[in-house]
Amino acid sequence: MRFEKVSYENFAKDSWKNGFTSCEEAYENIVIPYRGSAGSAGYDFSTPYPIHLDPDERLVVPTGIKAYMESGEVLLITVRSSVGIKDGVVFSNTIGIIDADFYNNEKNEGDIMLALWNTSNKPVKYHAGDRIAQGLFVKFGITDDDNTTGVRVGGIGSSGK
Repeated sequence: MRFEKVSYENFAKDSWKNGFTSCEEAYENIVIPYRGSAGSAGYDFSTPYPIHLDPDERLVVPTGIKAYMESGEVLLITVRSSVGIKDGVVFSNTIGIIDADFYNNEKNEGDIMLALWNTSNKPVKYHAGDRIAQGLFVKFGITDDDNTTGVRVGGIGSSGK
């Protein structure tokens, strides 16, 4: 398991969708996720650029990070507890599930996205570099009679097509 930065081209493409156009500095300042202490299970994800969320606003933010995993491993991502408790910001998909085949498949480099939703009644601002999410690598099992042969080709939502 390891984290890597996505290519600048991929990061810029995903960031422009949010109207963020100053990508060069943001790309250079992307922080590879890390654990805050030796006892921490989760790896902290930081914002690549400033984020402003109005009350009830939703925004999908590219992290500029991809995760390499072996088959049988998954990365679970959620907001950091302080973000949810203090700011009222949650993931609109409740928890991010990053499958091993999301990384560098035929049509997707694997940029991990954070689907943020401000459920509070006040605007929320994050600075570039603020830690807002955490990821946990988990091994998982499959049933004895599983015979799945499908191959992921694409990004978010592509495994159901």
